Amino acid sequence: MRKRTKLATAMVTALVAATMLVPVSTAAAIDEINTKKLRDAVTTAGILGHERVLQRIANQNGGTRASGTPGYAASAQYVKTTLKNAGYLVSEQKFTFPFFRELEPSLVEQVSPTPKVYPSTTFTYSGSGDVTGTVVVAGGTVVPPTAGPGLTTSGCAASDFTPASATEPQIALVQRGTCNFEIKANNAQAAGYDAVVIFNEGQTGRTELLAGTLGNPETIPVTGLSYEDGAALYTATQTGKVTLHVATSTEANLEAVTSNIIANTPKGDKNKVIVVGGHLDSVVAGPGMNDNGSGTAAILETAVQMSELKIVPRQQVRFAFWGAEELGLLGSHHYVDTLSDQNLAKIYANLNFDMLGSPNYVRFVYDGDGSDTTLAGPPGSAQIEQIFTSYFASQNLASAPTEFSGRSDYGPFIAEGIPAGGLFSGAEGLKTPEQAAIYGGTAGVAYDVCYHLACDTVNNLSTKALGEMGDAVADSVLTLAKTKSGFFEDGSRMARQAISIDQFDNVGGLWVR
Repeated sequence: MRKRTKLATAMVTALVAATMLVPVSTAAAIDEINTKKLRDAVTTAGILGHERVLQRIANQNGGTRASGTPGYAASAQYVKTTLKNAGYLVSEQKFTFPFFRELEPSLVEQVSPTPKVYPSTTFTYSGSGDVTGTVVVAGGTVVPPTAGPGLTTSGCAASDFTPASATEPQIALVQRGTCNFEIKANNAQAAGYDAVVIFNEGQTGRTELLAGTLGNPETIPVTGLSYEDGAALYTATQTGKVTLHVATSTEANLEAVTSNIIANTPKGDKNKVIVVGGHLDSVVAGPGMNDNGSGTAAILETAVQMSELKIVPRQQVRFAFWGAEELGLLGSHHYVDTLSDQNLAKIYANLNFDMLGSPNYVRFVYDGDGSDTTLAGPPGSAQIEQIFTSYFASQNLASAPTEFSGRSDYGPFIAEGIPAGGLFSGAEGLKTPEQAAIYGGTAGVAYDVCYHLACDTVNNLSTKALGEMGDAVADSVLTLAKTKSGFFEDGSRMARQAISIDQFDNVGGLWVR
């Protein structure tokens, strides 16, 4: 799972703290399908079998399965061979993308007035550089923040940056919020700044060390700080000159090649296609057994067991394993962007599974109807959400809503109005005391302390989470594959009496109340 995407413009990246046991509702338009045989067949052991293969692939390829590396190519080959052997119609969709890797850890240190080294990150697609210069705060920065998450406008307008000095190096200090990181970095660079430091926004869930992607290669260093450190720098600039030393070392290849693996069920209505997807790539820094070996393995095992059970779907099911998600949802964007109008119209729904085995997990469900967050998916997404919440409730398991923040591969689908939903077990956010009381685990600790790190190995996985979330994957896939009624009261995909789209605004491809 990546930190940020262009589709997240004006969006918040929240992990909702409120949790609840959602009761089964009788208002769902989706048929109730008996999924027990498939759920029984999709076991934790089966999921872990795929995870172990992916781990060995990473071990044999420098500890990574990132797109553009031999580890990704081997992962794609394993998935492709497994699906072909299971009888699926498999294709590999290759595409070029801008590869990126960090060669050395970033450095952000205050030179004066108080020497101090800050924990920092290098943003994906940051340029290389070594800059010592005066800190200049971008307009729109508010410490402490006075608006809600994602609403701080720091650096989002060109006018937020006074023209940089032509004779003295200067470093822009920018706060997270509202627009994507690429816009902030581009505005600073256009104003002549030599480096950019972006610190977290400051609201609950937005205080930790910030990492992110710029979407496209930049020429100047762009680094991230926690809210606490960024706010301290901001405060220091209010009383005098502050000098920072910022250094990054990166590598980019604008014409790297990677691929998506696409597998169709031989049977099922080809005019109603359920795309079940998750990203196959890891970050360069690690093997990615949770992010997203867990989603990959759960989807793959579901596909294998559907074949073993000789399940014939009513709708065609398309299993998709996306490349280059960690660099900006590039694989899913490429897939959606290259669909013809006719084939786009045949996509009935998208299910997305990105991180299902977090060691300090919560059973998060994307908030399709926007009832618990500020965002809603396109019409039909509410019914997909209810498939998951009703299933968990039927097993006496709590679940919690999480918003469509644009962080994963559902983004390109909902931008085209395709109903979407999925599961998420948590990333770098901290588990709340309320969540710990319901789900177990440790409050105040990240859902996945190895998120985007080398320690995201098979040993990082919660087998309990894999079992529970894997069953929910199987249940949702089979339910959508077999339903006769569709999402809406008239049995169609088009809503006659469903939630009116007029209740929402389309912002950056996402539906917002």
